[in-house]
Amino acid sequence: MGTPAQPFATKDELLPKPIGSNRFNRYARVHFTNKMFKFYALFSIFALCFVLGLVIFFIGKTALLTFQHVSVAEFFFSFDWTPEEGRFGAALFIINTLSLTGLTLLIAVPISVGMAILIAEIAPTWFKNIVRPVLDLLVGIPSIVYGYLGLTVLIPFLREISGENLGDGLLAAALVLTLMILPTICRISDDAISSVPKKYRDAAYAMGSTRIQVIMKVILPAAGRGVVAAIIMGMTRAIGETMAVVMVIGNTAQLAKSFFSPTSVLTSNIVMQISNVDFDSPWNYALHMMAFLLLLISFALILFIRFLGRKGGDVT
Repeated sequence: MGTPAQPFATKDELLPKPIGSNRFNRYARVHFTNKMFKFYALFSIFALCFVLGLVIFFIGKTALLTFQHVSVAEFFFSFDWTPEEGRFGAALFIINTLSLTGLTLLIAVPISVGMAILIAEIAPTWFKNIVRPVLDLLVGIPSIVYGYLGLTVLIPFLREISGENLGDGLLAAALVLTLMILPTICRISDDAISSVPKKYRDAAYAMGSTRIQVIMKVILPAAGRGVVAAIIMGMTRAIGETMAVVMVIGNTAQLAKSFFSPTSVLTSNIVMQISNVDFDSPWNYALHMMAFLLLLISFALILFIRFLGRKGGDVT
């Protein structure tokens, strides 16, 4: 049997397709998709700003209630933190926080920047391909893991080499924080150093400079703003870190008189006491004021990083 005869094409099927109409429909779909994506991006930005504004507003509103019960001078300049007796001097926590941050940076910055120089300028490619992913993994480790290692490994070691009965204190907390912020500072500094154009190096070598001279007098100054931004990023994490510090610092409301004396900082004092106080109490207001101070410090440091980025621009 033969195949059935195909029907003749209709008049409409023989007419050419409206190419312009299809192109218009495709343009309309792309335009609509772009509009929706723009709307979604703007909505996300406004939602983020709104949530951040609510956080600042509610913490700040509760924090400022502190000064209905305590004077500004007493809160910021008194060392007497006895909340059971109505004395809320936070100066010792502020000084301990600054001391811990300074000690951490004093240890972490030379090691981190030195590692960044080694990775970006000296190490062979196979070494870079191993170390960079390892540093990226270290950034993502939860802080409580570092705190547990500090509690079970570092503190007994410090107790043994120092002869102290207690190994917790500023030094233990600074070493744990150093281990935590070292990958952050190192990776950001590595990116800043690697972004320095090759022509800077070639020009310095052409003038007879040694590798050390090129690194110290050409590359580091050119990448200076990026390195400073990395240090500030590490500082913000060191100031705001809680769980790791709580596990190794001792949590005693006293001014640190040595590296091995138990003490407390703003974050550790907040997390140890906030769950044991009434919400509508001066004690709770004072703890919120400490949190508000940490928020303002972090916000100021981030703004400083943005200022450095705008002032520095791209290296060309």
